[in-house]
Amino acid sequence: MKRVTGIGGIFFKAQDPKKLQAWYQEHLGLPEGGVGSVMFKWQELDDPKNEAYTVWAPFPDSTKYFEPGNATFMINYRVADLDALLAQLRAEGIDVPAERPEDSEYGRFAWVTDPEGNRIELWEPPPAT
Repeated sequence: MKRVTGIGGIFFKAQDPKKLQAWYQEHLGLPEGGVGSVMFKWQELDDPKNEAYTVWAPFPDSTKYFEPGNATFMINYRVADLDALLAQLRAEGIDVPAERPEDSEYGRFAWVTDPEGNRIELWEPPPAT
């Protein structure tokens, strides 16, 4: 079973997310992709006609989105089959929260915490259209 298929996003806390994103845009050329994030687009190796993306996004220092983790960052991992992966993690003794994965227009999301307390976001992208 495939587990993680890639990195879907890199999220981190910033004192002033808009100002920081503007700095990255001006000095490193990271284009603003909406809501203060950057979307790096690419094609999937197994299906080059399917466009995919990796998100880079600063969050406000006050965000609760990374909780219960205690890190100032969170990595979003792309997965092929979220339900199967969550079942496998549970079978391996990993504490997977009981709540259902969150469904949205962007796909399906679930969260786990690694042994050092870092929150990990698992993301199954929506089917290609």
